[in-house]
Amino acid sequence: MNPPPPAAELEHVVFRYPGSPPGAPPVLDDVSLRIEHDDYVGLIGPNGGGKTTLLRILLSLLKPDEGRVRVLGGSPAQNRSRIGYVPQKAIIDTTVPATVLDVVLAGRLNRSGWGLRYGPAHRREAEAALEQTGVAHLASSPVAELSGGQRQRVLIARALAADAEILLLDEPTAGVDAPMERGFYALLQQLNERLPIVLVSHDVSFVSAHMKRVACLNRRLVCHTASEVTAEMLAATYEDHSPMSLVEHREECPTHSDEEKTRP
Repeated sequence: MNPPPPAAELEHVVFRYPGSPPGAPPVLDDVSLRIEHDDYVGLIGPNGGGKTTLLRILLSLLKPDEGRVRVLGGSPAQNRSRIGYVPQKAIIDTTVPATVLDVVLAGRLNRSGWGLRYGPAHRREAEAALEQTGVAHLASSPVAELSGGQRQRVLIARALAADAEILLLDEPTAGVDAPMERGFYALLQQLNERLPIVLVSHDVSFVSAHMKRVACLNRRLVCHTASEVTAEMLAATYEDHSPMSLVEHREECPTHSDEEKTRP
C-alpha cells in the first residue's frame, strides 16, 4: 500500500510580487518543504524573509511563479476549505453585536446548506470547538469584550469548527501577555495530537524548544529538527538583518524569559 501524501508540500517554489524591480531577488527562492500529518513546524526568519508569503501560497491566496504546491493531496485552491488559518492581526468587526458562538459558527458556513442558518448539528460542532480551545464559558459573550488571547482562541475554535485538517498560524501571540501566551502554546501542543500545525513566530527559543521541526526562511528555506538548531544556523537565517536576541525560556520563571543572550 502506498503511503498517504503529506499534509502539504512545496517543491522548488519561486515567488515574486508583481511590479518587483528588474533584477530584484524573489521573495521565495527555490523553496521546498514537506509537512507531515503529525508535524508541528515553527517557521522563523527576519521580517521580509517570506514567511507570510509562504502561508498565503498554501492558502491559494498567491500563486507561485515556479514550482509545485500540494495541500491535503490536491491543489491549495481545491482544499482551501480544509485549511484552518489564524492571521497575525485578525479583523473582527467589534461594532457588530456578535457573540463568540456566532463567530465560531461562521466556520460552519461552507458545511451548511441553510445559508446563514445553522442547525443543531452545526451548533454542537461549534460548541465542541469552543470546549476544545478552553473558551466554552465565553460562548454568549460579545466579541468586543474579548482580550487578545481570548480572541486568538476563538479564531482557532472557528477553524476547528470548519473541520480544519491543517492549521496555519501567523504570529498568533503578537500582543498577547506572557501568561496567556503560555496557555495558548499549551493548547497548540494538544491540538497537534490531531492535526499538523505550521506556526510563524519570532520567538526562536520557544520554537526550538517546543516544536518538532524548525523551518528557517530568508528567501531560501532550510528545515531542521528542533534539536539540530544552533545559534550559527539562526545567525545565517537572519544574515543582513538587525542583531538577533536569543532568549532562554525557563519553566520556573514567571515571565518565561529571564536570561537573554545577544549574538551578532
